[in-house]
Amino acid sequence: MREYSITQALSLPEYKITDIKDDLVRLLICVEPYKRKEFVCSKCGEVHIGKINSLKYVTVDDLKILDKRVRLIVTKRRMRCPQDGKLHVEHIDWVKPRARVTNRLAQDVYRLTSITTNTEAGWYLGFDDEKIYRIDLEILEGLAGKVLNPTPTCKNMSVDEVAWRKYYQYLTNVIDVDRRKVIWNEKGRTAEVLDKYYGNIGKDNSTKIESVALDGAMTYISSTAKNAPNALIVYDKFHVVQRLNTTVDTVRKLELRKARKEERSDLIEMMDCKQRFILLKNKGNLTGNQKERLDRLCSLNESIYKAMLLKESFLLVYTMQDETSAEECLNEWFAQAAASGIQAFVILAEKFRNKARYILNWFKRRISSAISEGINNKIKRLKRMAYGYRNVRYFLLKIHQHCGLLSPRFSP
Repeated sequence: MREYSITQALSLPEYKITDIKDDLVRLLICVEPYKRKEFVCSKCGEVHIGKINSLKYVTVDDLKILDKRVRLIVTKRRMRCPQDGKLHVEHIDWVKPRARVTNRLAQDVYRLTSITTNTEAGWYLGFDDEKIYRIDLEILEGLAGKVLNPTPTCKNMSVDEVAWRKYYQYLTNVIDVDRRKVIWNEKGRTAEVLDKYYGNIGKDNSTKIESVALDGAMTYISSTAKNAPNALIVYDKFHVVQRLNTTVDTVRKLELRKARKEERSDLIEMMDCKQRFILLKNKGNLTGNQKERLDRLCSLNESIYKAMLLKESFLLVYTMQDETSAEECLNEWFAQAAASGIQAFVILAEKFRNKARYILNWFKRRISSAISEGINNKIKRLKRMAYGYRNVRYFLLKIHQHCGLLSPRFSP
């Protein structure tokens, strides 16, 4: 291939190829600027005219050609800047500053790290993890400054938490339900953390929020009620059912301990952890054998029977056609839970009673934070693939890259 053809393929404006060396696995291409190319100072960004003081040679990695790695040996001119009187090399538009790679290769790194780990991307491109990390972080920070500043707003949002490290260290994610994207996140899960989001978008934008789906955390509820007074706060159905299942499982564990003390082998077999999913599934989704096992367990254990009845009766609330009927059904359930004598459900009923208006708001606006749970699963997978993140700022940006507005697949 002629040098002119390679120059066209590489698309190096105002630069010419002076030499090409092929060592079977890598192409070494020497390039230098044409004499007519203007000198752009890397310090002040201005065009200088004058005598070139000296030359400097730097190696820059580029995209592969015919499955061979390409390394450019670039000639950089040095000239004295009239502003500070010091020597500076020229600025080159197609070279990524401080990274020693071309901009197009840096973009390839950014696209690869959006679908795989830094280690795998580095293996494919022939770079170490640290270089991939630096390139990826710089691109994400640059994009965040453009896309996430000012903070994006939305009309319908979902707020949820996700663990980023062990020992109860959490992040708060704000999701635009309509676009199904993370638009803001921050370390922590307190009311003050969510206050930052409302403060970033301003009072006017906060009052325009129509609905907010939450997991029932009072920290998020108090922050939303204070900052977004016009928003309809909805205790998400997904999390309500999740709390019901957790309470049923709590009853199962208590009864399993009793069965072990009494050496009831029949109950132990039916209530061990391998069988717990039978209690957590909806009755309509059970197979014939699973339904038989559940009926037998309920006949042998009164507490499990009551717990299942309370779970099924609560789900009737969501079958009601209007808010008034749902409120009546919910009040009946509160009475049933209080009279059941099962402490776990008595406590749950009290918590639900304090948040009853948020549960009933579901009938006004059937918004769900189920999308938040789906995004949380993607975040957990992202964290597992990377074996955790030490830099929380980088982790927050990676969430935006995989689940938010910084994704290369997303067109704002």
